[in-house]
Amino acid sequence: MPESILDEILRRPSTKKPLLDRLRNDPTEVRKAIELALSDKHPQGWRAAWVLKDIIKDEDARLAPYLDQMIANLPGRKDGHQRELIHLVNKYTLSDEQEGMLFDACLGIWSSIRKSPSVRILAFKKLIAIIRKYPELIHELSHVMDDEYSETLSPAVKRIYFRSQNELLSFKK
Repeated sequence: MPESILDEILRRPSTKKPLLDRLRNDPTEVRKAIELALSDKHPQGWRAAWVLKDIIKDEDARLAPYLDQMIANLPGRKDGHQRELIHLVNKYTLSDEQEGMLFDACLGIWSSIRKSPSVRILAFKKLIAIIRKYPELIHELSHVMDDEYSETLSPAVKRIYFRSQNELLSFKK
C-alpha cells in the first residue's frame, strides 16, 4: 500500500522533490497536505505548507476554501509555519474581512520581538501591502515602530525594515 503524504513527510522531511512529484499527480494527497498544513503538528505542518507553496498557484481553488482557517491559525503556529502560511495566503486576493484578520495576525507577529527576523519582516511586508490599500491603517502601526522592534533584527532584515518604514512614513502625509 502506498504511503500517505503525511508518512512521506515524516519519513523524508528534507526532501522536497519527491513530495512535489507526488502532489502534482494525486489530488487526494494535495487535500491531505492542506489538512496537515492547517494542523498544529510540528514540524510536519510547516513542512506541508512549505511543499504546498510550490504546488498551489495564484488563486488556486484547492486551497481557497481554507483561507479563513489558515489566517485564523497564524497566531498559534511556530515561526517557520507562520512564514509558510503567509506565503500561501499571499497567493490569493482576500476579502476585506480576511485582510482585516491577516492584518491583526501580522501585527501580532511583527510585534513579537522574540520571533525569527525572517517571519517578522514577512509579516511587516504584508502589513505594508494592506496599508497601501487602506492607508488609514497606518496609525495602527505607530506603537510598533519604535527602535525596540528593530533591535532584534539581523542586519540584512533591518535594512529591509528601514526601507519599508520610509515607505510607511509617506502614508502619514
